[in-house]
Amino acid sequence: MTIVLKLPPRHGGLRRTAAFTLLAVDVVTLIGASAAPTPLYELYQSQWGFTPLESTLVFGIYAASLLLALLTTGSLSDYIGRRPVLLTALAFEAASMIAFASADGIGLLLVARVVQGFATGAAISVLGAALIDLERTPGRGATVNSIAAPMGLALGAIGSSLISEHLPRPTSTVFLVFVALFALEIVGVCAIPETAVRRPGALASVRPTLAVPAGALHMLLRAGPCLIAVWALGGFYLSLGPSLARTTLGVHSSLTGAITVATLTGTGAVAVFLLRAAAPHQILSVGAAALAAGVATTLAGAETTSSVTLLAGTAVAGVGFGAGFQGTIHTVMPLAQPHERAGLLSSIYMIAYLANSVPALIAGYFVGRIGLIDTARIYGGVVIALAGIGFGTALLPHGRESAEPGARRKRSRV
Repeated sequence: MTIVLKLPPRHGGLRRTAAFTLLAVDVVTLIGASAAPTPLYELYQSQWGFTPLESTLVFGIYAASLLLALLTTGSLSDYIGRRPVLLTALAFEAASMIAFASADGIGLLLVARVVQGFATGAAISVLGAALIDLERTPGRGATVNSIAAPMGLALGAIGSSLISEHLPRPTSTVFLVFVALFALEIVGVCAIPETAVRRPGALASVRPTLAVPAGALHMLLRAGPCLIAVWALGGFYLSLGPSLARTTLGVHSSLTGAITVATLTGTGAVAVFLLRAAAPHQILSVGAAALAAGVATTLAGAETTSSVTLLAGTAVAGVGFGAGFQGTIHTVMPLAQPHERAGLLSSIYMIAYLANSVPALIAGYFVGRIGLIDTARIYGGVVIALAGIGFGTALLPHGRESAEPGARRKRSRV
C-alpha cells in the first residue's frame, strides 16, 4: 500500500519551506557536533596521555552506538512520526554535549560519545526522510542532505579548532556552544509540520533489522564499493587525519588537522552542489575517479612532506567524498516508497558508518605497530582499490529500475 500525504500550507506552525531549511540546519549541526572532538585529540593527548588507538576508540565507539540506533530506531519515524523521534534525539544530543564539556578523562568522554552516537543515529535517518517529504522539487531533499553532511563536518572541525585555540576552557567551550544550538533547534522542531502518517507496527520496527525495498537492493549493492571507499576515507581523516597532517607538515596546531578535515569535506559539499543536476551514475563515476586520484595524490604529499600536494590531494579526494555519497543517495533513494524512506536511509547509513569506523579502528591498532605513514599507505591503497571497483560498476548499463522511483514495493529484510 502506498501512503500519500498532502500537507496543509501551515501544519505545526512553520511553512514547508521554513521547516525544510530548519531541518537542513539540524543536519549540519548534528554532523558538525560529531566532528567537534577531532581537533581536540592533541589536547586530550597532552592532558590525558591519549594514544592513536584511544583516539580511534573514541571515534569508533561513537560509530558503534550510531549503528545500534540505526538498527533499532531507523524506521521508527515511519510509524510514530518524524517530530517525536527528532525531538528525543536532539534532547539526547544536548545531553551528550554537556557530558563532553564535563569530561576530565577518557571514561566520561566515551560515555559522551556513546550518547552522541545513538542520538545522531536516531536523528539522521528521520532528517533525511523528512527533507524528502518536504521538498518542493524532486531530488532537492537528497541533494540538501548530501551537502549538509560534509558541510557540517567542515564547520564542526574548523569551529572546534578556532574555539579551542582562542577561547578559554578549550575542551569544553565548543560543546557548550552546541548545547545552546541544540536547545534552539528543539524549539524550532516543535513547530515543524509532521510529514509521516502514524500507523501500527512501531514496536516491531525497533527490532534490529535492515530494511531495504527489493527494488533498491540491486542498486545499493552496485553503489556499495564507492560508498564504502568514501566513508572509510572519512573515518581515517576524522580519527587519524590530524596526526597525519601534523606528522607530515611538522606543524603542531589543532588548526592544521581541522583544515585538512575541512578541505576534504568542504570540497565534498561544493562537488555535491555542482553535480546536483547530473545523472546518478555519472555522479558515481566522478566520485569514484576523484576518490582514487585524490588519495594517490595525498599519499604522494605525505611521502614528500609537501603541504601543497597533501592539501591538493585532499581537495580532489573531497570531490570524491561528496560525489560518491551523493551518487549513492540519488541512485538508491528514489526507488523507495514514502513509508520506506527512513528505513532505506538507515540501511545506507549503516553501511557508511561500518565503513567509517571499523577500518579506522584497525588503522589505529596498526599505527602502534608499523607507524602512521606505513598505515596510511596500506589504508590508501585499499581505498583506491574500492574506488576502482566503484568506478567500474558505475559504468555498467543502468536498467529501468534506477529510473522508476518506487518501481518495486516489496521489502527485503536483511
